Amino acid sequence: MTELLPPPSSSPLLRLTEEVRDALASRRPVVALESTIIAHGLPRPRNLGVAAELEEIVRAAGAVPATVAVLDGVPHVGLGKAELERVANDSSLRKLGFRDLAPAVATGASGATTVSGTAFLAARAGIRVFATGGLGGVHRDWVTSQDESADLGLLSRTRITVVCAGVKSILDVPATLERLETLGVSTLGFRTAEFPGFYLSSSGRPVDWTVQSAGQVAAVMRAQDELGVLESALIVANPVPQDKQLDPQLHDMVLTEALAAAERAGATGQAATPFLLSYLTEHTAGASLEANLAAVRGNVRLGAEIAAHWAGTRG
Repeated sequence: MTELLPPPSSSPLLRLTEEVRDALASRRPVVALESTIIAHGLPRPRNLGVAAELEEIVRAAGAVPATVAVLDGVPHVGLGKAELERVANDSSLRKLGFRDLAPAVATGASGATTVSGTAFLAARAGIRVFATGGLGGVHRDWVTSQDESADLGLLSRTRITVVCAGVKSILDVPATLERLETLGVSTLGFRTAEFPGFYLSSSGRPVDWTVQSAGQVAAVMRAQDELGVLESALIVANPVPQDKQLDPQLHDMVLTEALAAAERAGATGQAATPFLLSYLTEHTAGASLEANLAAVRGNVRLGAEIAAHWAGTRG
């Protein structure tokens, strides 16, 4: 079968760990992980423990973890112990989306990669599966702000499978799903007929396609390649378990308060998401953070299973 993504050797700018490079060369399963959750999404020192935990979940499933970041202008796909500690402890690290990668490389900057930055670098390295928490999407005030996450556009032109718990519930979920449809990005519900709600098991919105196993996801990935369709991503929407989700009534109440607080504070554009997520964490006494982590753990575990099936289907 013709490879749709370039092999690692075609991207000399990328620095892959020996473990990741060997796994890709021998077609063993690899799972990309973002670094923004480590650098900007969790309090220290817990962030480093979670980073190590997520990599161990991947290894326990028989796959190789490839945490992605840019350090001193060099994109890294896979981090060593010292590099992971740096990402967790260096408060000066920037957030790097896809559009920030070239300036960061040119200026020697360091940063943690968001969904769009991670997806791009992982795909360039030849990694097909990426596990994260929630995607960005269309913001609730899109009509006036035209604010839409770069995640969506990048995924419309990048062949990678992204395992997530839906899009962040602070966003306009129905509008985001419409936008994904317009962009031609396929979405699968994993053992669910409803699109997950990030902190919640369901957003109340339906998905068009439901799969029941990691093997079925790998079959869809294979069909993408065999059909020769446009280079777009495949989203696997994996809900947080109901016993791990944030209490729905608490979620709705605090989110309403958070949106009002953001408007009063003038938190718009790039400042809106961190403001709202921080508000939810504080006003749910950390329960939203625990739901987020439960979702990430489940996504990473599923991502490793999908990667294993994908590796097993490639000749």
